[in-house]
Amino acid sequence: MAECLSEIADAGGPVDAKEELLEECESIWKQMEECQRKLMLLGKDTLLQSDAKLSLLMLRWKALTVEHRQWQVQNPEIISTHPDVLLELGKEELQKIKSDLEMVLSTVQLKNKKLQEDLESLKMRGFDELKNKIIKLKTYKKELLSALGEFLDEHFPPPEKGENTKNKNSSTEPAVELITIHEILEILINKLMTTPHDPYVTIDESFWPPYIELLLRYGMVLRHPEDPKRLRLEAFHE
Repeated sequence: MAECLSEIADAGGPVDAKEELLEECESIWKQMEECQRKLMLLGKDTLLQSDAKLSLLMLRWKALTVEHRQWQVQNPEIISTHPDVLLELGKEELQKIKSDLEMVLSTVQLKNKKLQEDLESLKMRGFDELKNKIIKLKTYKKELLSALGEFLDEHFPPPEKGENTKNKNSSTEPAVELITIHEILEILINKLMTTPHDPYVTIDESFWPPYIELLLRYGMVLRHPEDPKRLRLEAFHE
């Protein structure tokens, strides 16, 4: 122990740091001596009654002995109080922190890039799904209108020419070409789909009155509450 204290006392550095280190070594040495003294007081009977406790104390004593030997061969490292040295040490520490932060930033940026790519992929997938649904709806609408047209052409043939001029006083007026019931329904459907906020269609002489009455009777179309010349398709989809 004397050699250890002598070597520490010869090391360069501030006096306060040396004294603090010497006191710490002295404290450790006293603890070792106290442990060794307690071990010497243990008798044979105590060993038989508390073998586990004695084994633990022996391990602690051996650990302290190894630590004491290490202190004997190691010169204490004392940080210099020179401003230039402290400045360089501070620069090194800041550079290390900067490097760690740059590594963290790089990792976060990579994660953000991956999240952005995943988000774009989800957007494209959702857009493709919506596009496919629209195509399917348009195809279904086309098929539905085609089937409706075949049914109406079979059961509701186009009105004969001149039907709209019957019972009129003047026979010299040019005949207005009447549209089929299929065309009437298609006009109403397109109006409802394109402008659902204003689904009404203004009818004219090309709309054959018997067809209009038929659609009204079966509840397929509704008149505007303030204008009987305006019709709308019943919103069956709501």
